Amino acid sequence: MDLSTEYMGLKLRNPLVVSSCQPLSDDLSRIQGLESAGAGAVVLYSMFEEQLAAERLELHQATTEHTESFAEALTYFPEVSEYTLGPEAYLNYIQKVKKAVKIPVLASLNGTSMGNWVEFSKKMEGAGADALELNIYQLPTDVDLPGKEIEKEHVEIVTTVKKNVKIPVAVKLSPFYTNMAFMAKRMSDAGADALVLFNRFYQPDLDLENLETKQGPDLGCRESMRLPLRWIALLYGRIPADLAATSGIMETEDAVKVLMAGAKIAMVCSALLKNGPGYLKELEKGLSAWLEEHEYESLDQMRGSMSRQKCEDPSAFERAQYIRIIHSYQPKS
Repeated sequence: MDLSTEYMGLKLRNPLVVSSCQPLSDDLSRIQGLESAGAGAVVLYSMFEEQLAAERLELHQATTEHTESFAEALTYFPEVSEYTLGPEAYLNYIQKVKKAVKIPVLASLNGTSMGNWVEFSKKMEGAGADALELNIYQLPTDVDLPGKEIEKEHVEIVTTVKKNVKIPVAVKLSPFYTNMAFMAKRMSDAGADALVLFNRFYQPDLDLENLETKQGPDLGCRESMRLPLRWIALLYGRIPADLAATSGIMETEDAVKVLMAGAKIAMVCSALLKNGPGYLKELEKGLSAWLEEHEYESLDQMRGSMSRQKCEDPSAFERAQYIRIIHSYQPKS
């Protein structure tokens, strides 16, 4: 079964793409392992805007903090290879990865300021990235800031970046816009080649014993796939941008579902952290077997077949049969 597909014009061996995650993509040999296991493409871990701003400060502090110490204390210094230089190291890493693998390599940029987005996007392109994934992360806390101003700024970021780079640009969106459908269309009209649905934000918890906030790893679950599944099904065929699904894709059936809803690719992360990079082989094999068993000749034949456009009852996606679902549950006796 031929599982090859295209995403933003990039040719992929299959629709299984490794999403941006530092533990998965911060080591060259690990990326090579992901390629061998069958990854269609890989999105590198994100470069954060804060790292761009702090680059010079961090380097200065790392090299001068203990210059007045006794000679014996010189062993306190880390090796040069251990310095985290941020932006320059990231650009060099893109070049190394591109030389080492044949699959498409997407760079990821996480930030909010126009200047840093544009400047570093151009540098990522120059370093050889096949495409960019813009991760627009912003938690508005200003009670006087209207939503339309936030949306305007986000659209301007995409518009400006697209004017300054030639490689494809994907935008990883939050699901929390007032009208997600309208915002998706605006992003597509601004030039976004793909929309990645959705950015999953890590939320703080409270430590009741120490009376402080705490954060821990949350690898997610299959249920979190339903939100991107729903919106991909609603948007498929209504905007020109490609659609990518991320969050909760843990098994072959999850990948099948998002593809049938209309996604060009199924992005995986938690499943690989839990099961190892080799799990990609199982997902690819399972996807091929499912298509053959159900007599699909290609991914294109399957893609979008369960979208809103093809559904006999569009309200199943729009209203999600709210009343029927609520009444289907019975309390324990």
